[in-house]
Amino acid sequence: MTVPRSPSTKGRLLVGAAIVLLALNLRIAVGSLGVVLGPVRHDLGMSAVVGGVLTTIPVLCFAVFGVGSHGVVKRLGLHRTASLVLAMIVAGLVLRALVHTSALFLLCTTIALAGAAMGNIILPPLVKVHFPDRLALLSALYGAALMTGATLGSVATVPLSDALGGWREALGLWSLLAIAALLPWLGQIRRDVRTDPMSSDRLAMRELVRSPVAWAMVLCFGAQAAGAYAQFGWFPEMLTDAGLSDAHAGAMLGLLSGVGIPLTLGLPWLMRLVGERPVLPVAFAALTAGGWLGVLLAPTTFTWLWAVMLGIGGGAFTWTLTMIGKRSRTSAGTTALSVFTQGPGYLIAGAGPLGVGALHEATDSWTVPLVALMALAVVIAVAGWIVARPVMLEDTLGHGPRGLSS
Repeated sequence: MTVPRSPSTKGRLLVGAAIVLLALNLRIAVGSLGVVLGPVRHDLGMSAVVGGVLTTIPVLCFAVFGVGSHGVVKRLGLHRTASLVLAMIVAGLVLRALVHTSALFLLCTTIALAGAAMGNIILPPLVKVHFPDRLALLSALYGAALMTGATLGSVATVPLSDALGGWREALGLWSLLAIAALLPWLGQIRRDVRTDPMSSDRLAMRELVRSPVAWAMVLCFGAQAAGAYAQFGWFPEMLTDAGLSDAHAGAMLGLLSGVGIPLTLGLPWLMRLVGERPVLPVAFAALTAGGWLGVLLAPTTFTWLWAVMLGIGGGAFTWTLTMIGKRSRTSAGTTALSVFTQGPGYLIAGAGPLGVGALHEATDSWTVPLVALMALAVVIAVAGWIVARPVMLEDTLGHGPRGLSS
């Protein structure tokens, strides 16, 4: 295992800032597009079917390209992969602002999202390598950056479009943020880190199939992500169908999203407070189930409370990402577990909004979909209970304790 030399405080701050900037860019391509999808479809002559494909691409890219990133990291190293990720995001954002056909727009969006998918995978091993003593803190910071990036994209793109003269200028402008994030990683290429160049440190993906810890990670991450995508896709419509105005429903979705940022920043303290006990995943699951129950029984009463409960319950996302590093001894293990968790996990996530929509259409009611979402919260609790146990991935594979390589 290649490890970085002991860095100075300034060097650690630079790497930490680079990790946070990387995370900040991983949701921009998604968050910025949804709010201008109407003008994009109109200008490109995009059909409703193609528009539907466009909204599904993020989850598919996160699943498919996330799995493929394991080989890229092994060949290039973590720092070069981070540079490649941001270069792909820059290229995708710039090119999709210039093209004039639906097919090319889909292709350019896929390039940007493929980069973002690989970025999702390398965040946990980057933290494991550079901050083994600050896993929870750095995971919280990059988790908050992911949420902030998505929020920035959705909030600022329309005003930028109005100010700059159209959606092309607004979407293309976000490439500047990715370029700024790319610069520090270019400076880190000479000090690159390979997660598993030695055969003794390698963990083949097929090995993880035998690990209950790995499968618990998949279920916990997948159930949380499925619920989250269902929230972003259907929560406002649930509220408007109950009688709230579009503006009120949109504000409640904004509240739901905003609550997650300070919670994520406070997660390291909470994790230290509870130790190895499964308090947090159970609490996240209970709050999520309670929020959906409130939406079912009293959607127009204390709506802000249900939004806050769902937002706090979303803390299961950053908690699960943090546990990827805490449940693996080696950086090779962290990379393999990150791929194994997020690849299948995002496939599960894709079933969330699709399943909720199908159940709603089949029953002409939100009751069955909401019950299904509460059932997903139970999965988070059970799988999270298993993940919270102090059992390391390598031990479940029969490798036994090995020296820390981070």
